[in-house]
Amino acid sequence: MSEKLTHLRDDGSAHMVDVSDKEVTKRVATAEAIFATRPEVIELLMSGNLPKGEALGTARVAGIMAAKRTWELIPLCHPLPISKVSIDFTAEDSTVRITAQVTTKGVTGVEMEALTAASVAALTLYDMVKAVDKHAAVRSVQVISKSGGKSGDWVRED
Repeated sequence: MSEKLTHLRDDGSAHMVDVSDKEVTKRVATAEAIFATRPEVIELLMSGNLPKGEALGTARVAGIMAAKRTWELIPLCHPLPISKVSIDFTAEDSTVRITAQVTTKGVTGVEMEALTAASVAALTLYDMVKAVDKHAAVRSVQVISKSGGKSGDWVRED
């Protein structure tokens, strides 16, 4: 691991990393967020019967839109030509696992875009269920895997 942080200059000030000499490769990142609520709310959510309407489609579109705008939200991120964003929902007893996968062909990875997509999709679910469960929560946002680029492939092992 490098001793020097790439987003800091020698004087300690933050800057955007120059990626102009990096090789263009296909890059894919997958991230997840966990949305927690009561089992009866999960049932309403998955059946599309929430008072605010069908939440999964709304959250999917919100996540896709967020991935495309990550560079506007995270100060040192580069604008990327995103090729694909997928958002999937897996219901469990009292949680929904939101999985976001982002693909690009570019010079830098899409981990931040995948994290942003999963996070915003989870926040959208919260907005859609808060009328029926004020105790709902967004938990454990993390990168699950990434591929492409100089550092190669990586998969979370826990």
